[in-house]
Amino acid sequence: MHQANEKDKFAAQREAMVLTQLKSRDITNSAVLNAMAEILREKFIPAEYFDEAYYDGPLSIGSGQTISQPYIVALMTQELKVDKNCQVLEIGTGSGYQTAILAKLAKEVYTIERIENLSATAQKTLGDLNILNVRFHIGDGTCGWPEVRQFDRIIITAATPQLPEPLAEQLKIGGLAVLPLGGEYTQELVTIEKTSSGLKSKFVCGCRFVRLIGKFGYTE
Repeated sequence: MHQANEKDKFAAQREAMVLTQLKSRDITNSAVLNAMAEILREKFIPAEYFDEAYYDGPLSIGSGQTISQPYIVALMTQELKVDKNCQVLEIGTGSGYQTAILAKLAKEVYTIERIENLSATAQKTLGDLNILNVRFHIGDGTCGWPEVRQFDRIIITAATPQLPEPLAEQLKIGGLAVLPLGGEYTQELVTIEKTSSGLKSKFVCGCRFVRLIGKFGYTE
């Protein structure tokens, strides 16, 4: 009975999240809304924050990292314009929640995390949820995927002073990137389209993320 009540509680919270945090703002993409309604956010939350799984803000996941606010996850996903033909590169696996949302919408997700224990936890969680179209790598995400490959979409879930050059090179012509661009404390969420003549950026909103650490990002 306790387990059933827990399940009901989270189902109600998930429905409320979609209605009050997403639909009531500017999340209109039905595929994104469906993915946010289906993925069990509580599975990605540390035990001490379990009851805050659907809180309208970021939560700590340890190692100085956070799981992003549900609205920001949905907004970045919507701006990325992912479909079933897309191969997506994610920089910053973190809890794996954004990864799971992307995996619902994309052909394949390739995700990089520099903190080994976070990647290991995310891999287990996604495996437990039978999400199988994800490839994981532990390393410096600013250097891009370690194999020679190009992607239809790139999402960076940490603040960076610029789109790292290796990631720009791994983005296909006609591809889109979404990232928080700016300083260490406040940034602008932007989309970047790669065209045959260069990169075109568009402002989405102000935001605040942890720093992207790496050779082409911030130093620790």
